[in-house]
Amino acid sequence: MGSKPQSNKEASMWPKGFGVKLETITPFLGKYRPFVGRCCQTCTPKSWEALFHKNIAALGFHNVILVTEESTRYRGWLVRRLCYFLCAMDWKITLSPDSCEKVLGSKWIQEIFSGRAPGGAGEGPKPSSLRRDMQHMLGQIQASVYPFLLRIFNWALLKFLNCIFLNVQLHQGQLAMVRQAAQAKDTPLIFLSAHKSCLDGLLLPFLLLSQGLGVLRVAWEPQSYSPALRALLRHLGGLFMPPEANLFLDNPKGILSRAVLSAAVEQLLANKQPLLIFLEDRPGAMGPRLSSHGQAWLGLVLQAFREGAIPDAALVPVGIGYDLAPDVQHTGPWEYSINTWNRGRNRGQSLEQLLLQTVLGHWSVLPDCEKQQEWTPISGPLMALDEEDQFLVSRLSRHVLSASIACSAVMTTAIMAALLLHRHREGVFLSRLLENFSWLTEETLLRGFDVGFSGQLQDLVMHGLCLLHGSLSLWLLPQGDVLVLPRAGPTLAQLAYHGAALLPVFLCEAVGACAVRALLAGRVPPEGPWELQGVELLSQRELHRQTLLLLHLLPQDLLLLQPCQSSYFYCQEVLDRLIQCGLLIAEEAPGTRLTCDTGSWRFGEKMLWRSMEDFSDSDSDYEDSTDSRCFKLSQQLRCPDFFLFLCRLLSPLLTAFARAAAFLHQGKLPDTEAGYTQQLHQFLLKKAQEDGSFESTDLSQAHSAVMTFKDLGVLKEQPGSTGSTLHLSPTFATQENQEKLENFIRQFICG
Repeated sequence: MGSKPQSNKEASMWPKGFGVKLETITPFLGKYRPFVGRCCQTCTPKSWEALFHKNIAALGFHNVILVTEESTRYRGWLVRRLCYFLCAMDWKITLSPDSCEKVLGSKWIQEIFSGRAPGGAGEGPKPSSLRRDMQHMLGQIQASVYPFLLRIFNWALLKFLNCIFLNVQLHQGQLAMVRQAAQAKDTPLIFLSAHKSCLDGLLLPFLLLSQGLGVLRVAWEPQSYSPALRALLRHLGGLFMPPEANLFLDNPKGILSRAVLSAAVEQLLANKQPLLIFLEDRPGAMGPRLSSHGQAWLGLVLQAFREGAIPDAALVPVGIGYDLAPDVQHTGPWEYSINTWNRGRNRGQSLEQLLLQTVLGHWSVLPDCEKQQEWTPISGPLMALDEEDQFLVSRLSRHVLSASIACSAVMTTAIMAALLLHRHREGVFLSRLLENFSWLTEETLLRGFDVGFSGQLQDLVMHGLCLLHGSLSLWLLPQGDVLVLPRAGPTLAQLAYHGAALLPVFLCEAVGACAVRALLAGRVPPEGPWELQGVELLSQRELHRQTLLLLHLLPQDLLLLQPCQSSYFYCQEVLDRLIQCGLLIAEEAPGTRLTCDTGSWRFGEKMLWRSMEDFSDSDSDYEDSTDSRCFKLSQQLRCPDFFLFLCRLLSPLLTAFARAAAFLHQGKLPDTEAGYTQQLHQFLLKKAQEDGSFESTDLSQAHSAVMTFKDLGVLKEQPGSTGSTLHLSPTFATQENQEKLENFIRQFICG
């Protein structure tokens, strides 16, 4: 969505001519445009072929809030003034009949009435009392949708969106694919979305309703809204999980509530009602990125499929991008109490098992095992599923959220903020900024990510500068150029927030660049010339090890690795990306045969059928040959700046982690997780006041550091009568081990 600039004062500073040839930015590379959102070929090969079409005519965007006389069936001067209202009245609204009796007659409810289920009529209240309780719970979940209220609300929303946004663009090719999926018989559409703004839950139903895809039922999170607002949202198609659904599995009210909830979801999906679930936690919430509430709703969809209520379901990842989203205030750390439990199944090893001995310098060889890290607590409806289904929901959630993030268009503010914060921190001339904006846009498209803008390069850069004006200073120079300077101080945190949207695009390369930085840290001075660093040989084995160390250290919420992709395979992809972008070049190590000499390569017969992820086995000639390969940093002119840019994309989070290690001897423990997170956040703010690193002061970074240190065994959680508290591990009570931890993290940070 393109936001309207808050001020046009900067427009007067724009130079009329400064010797730069204007360029038109079009989101195409040649005659092709990146088409995002294709499903995983490994996990869903049938959907890969059936739901993706190579020849899609409509590759452009459609501005859904641009409603004119042509958007209605009528013409005339009065229509031009009432076109918003007339268009809303024309939208097709198809609703299923009131399903209260069908819900109460479902298998789940009948088992309660018959007493076959725990907490049923045979063990407690009378059937009449049970029926009243069920009707009350069903009223908490959903309500009758009023078509006229829906039209009036969306008419008002259309006017509101035109006030705050320049445009709201919808990809026409993606819409065509959704239309085709919606035509499938007896297959409901489940939209699984990222969560960027408080407007998302209103905006997405508006988009689908305006495009003739029906009334979208939205799974809202009840804690975020007042009772009056929840009542309004229910009449607009909203769904709310009753609070009793999160009670313990043996609690009668919890059993009854989950039965009603399961029956309601099954009936909704059986009627082919589209459902929207936010897999990403609400904006501003300090907690895991993967939403526990969203996973619970996805578990209910899986349960409906298992029970045969629906033959199949079409899962649609939804990506959202804002130039400038409505302000999001952090709500502070929050914790689950009796309504959540930790996941029982251990698939892989903990971060402490994988990384602790390496941090302390006791191990040089990493265990050959995947990292097990689950920060998202499991709620009641999901806990009621069997263990295999819980594991399936967890993997599917991460997989689809990763796809949703990849679908989100990169906006002008993200590119501008990343350039100004990570490449031109000391300021940049506007003529140079225009060139770099064009370059970074092209690099984004080359990596298969879409952008949400097009037009004259000068206009796009001006638009981005206007939106970010609160974090920038513009100086008109006598030569006719403009100097753009990021403002020192807390406003840098805003640039960091916008620039973080670019991290998924370059995540592979950023991880690889930081791994290379760690390898060079002990060999050449960090601030030494690029030519000196380019002399060093980097073996593939060393690169693989450093990359794996960093992958283990970084939170799973940040990486969002696809569950079907092993860490070893991802390390190979990182190396491939560094070679493709020209940062690394192959170099023949002394005493090894030339890479181009393929005649002496030996491949066993078993290599002919092995899958890609089996190439990590130590008994193959392939591994011996690849581990002996060496690389050097490229000496091309653009490489030093690009290398630093990639390293600095991860520097804000890694700097917060390093300072969390330095804070260990100052923190007041024992303390609750929320309390210690606040302590660390205050320490980060204090350090930022000293050196200006306000990009490392976000409360979510402090929370990630605390959670990572818990997983690493630095902080130990002990239960108590008033709740769990954090204690410093005896291993890290010594200053020596605290310094080892800090130095381990700092090796990946590029100044």
